Amino acid sequence: MIKNGPIQRRYDFVIFFDVKDGNPNGDPDAGNLPRIDAETGHGLITDVCLKRKVRNYVGLKKNEQAPYGIFIKEKAILNHTIEQAYFSLNINLDKPPNDPANGKKRNKQGQGQGKEVELAKQFLCQNFFDIRTFGAVMSTGANAGQVRGPVQFTFARSVEPIILLEHSITRMAVATEAEAEKQGGDNRTMGRKFTVPYGLYRAHGFISAPLAMQTGFSEEDLSLFWEALENMFENDRSAARGLMGTRKLIIFEHSSKMGDAPVQKLFDAVTVVRKNQSKPARDYSDYTILVDKNPIPQRVALIEK
Repeated sequence: MIKNGPIQRRYDFVIFFDVKDGNPNGDPDAGNLPRIDAETGHGLITDVCLKRKVRNYVGLKKNEQAPYGIFIKEKAILNHTIEQAYFSLNINLDKPPNDPANGKKRNKQGQGQGKEVELAKQFLCQNFFDIRTFGAVMSTGANAGQVRGPVQFTFARSVEPIILLEHSITRMAVATEAEAEKQGGDNRTMGRKFTVPYGLYRAHGFISAPLAMQTGFSEEDLSLFWEALENMFENDRSAARGLMGTRKLIIFEHSSKMGDAPVQKLFDAVTVVRKNQSKPARDYSDYTILVDKNPIPQRVALIEK
């Protein structure tokens, strides 16, 4: 079980990470090209992609053992997980719809209702890190309701427009004998690979104390979350993604659960400057990240990692 209670303060944060000679987040609707803002040329990475990396890190570090299970994971069947919550609570999903022992009537699909839905929701929040953190829709199957998570991301956006490169690649093999015969024994297949030469990306995040009270997101969870943001690329290497890594994490810790300053005011205090405008940026050292402390209220603690 989690050793301490839900967080009592609001947090906002800015995270910077970069990619070199890789595709950080391909768009399946565009032939897996790196995502891009068509009007400005800035690169984009979805919030879902970032959450996936946090889930993967926590799952590897904690071996997906309660209370750090991962609800949304590859090849998972979510309804089975929700049903397991009912079984663990000794709630019989096979009871007749009008059985008084159910507390309230079930619908025709046998889904839980009322109090038992709340019990299942609490059970899943207690045992799955990503539900406590990001929330989840669990109203399918046995029904455990919906949870709005305290931690949310924006899309990540490159600080400058990116360049998309296309590379021809050759595989010295074929998959079937029919392909080999068609090529006369040459056994070569051609393909395409898309990369960004270099891009520094910036994403914003928000952590709500009132929502943390509802899911049980704790100080221990928060510490693990910061660790995951700093290391989420370290065990997620792929030839397609090139060289990626977290470069800087700037955290604004408020003194109360409702916060002490508008988030736009805090984020506007963080700026990025290119050192040399005469040549294209190809490394993190080509940029300087600045934080103007003057507009930040004294009640908001600034933490840089």
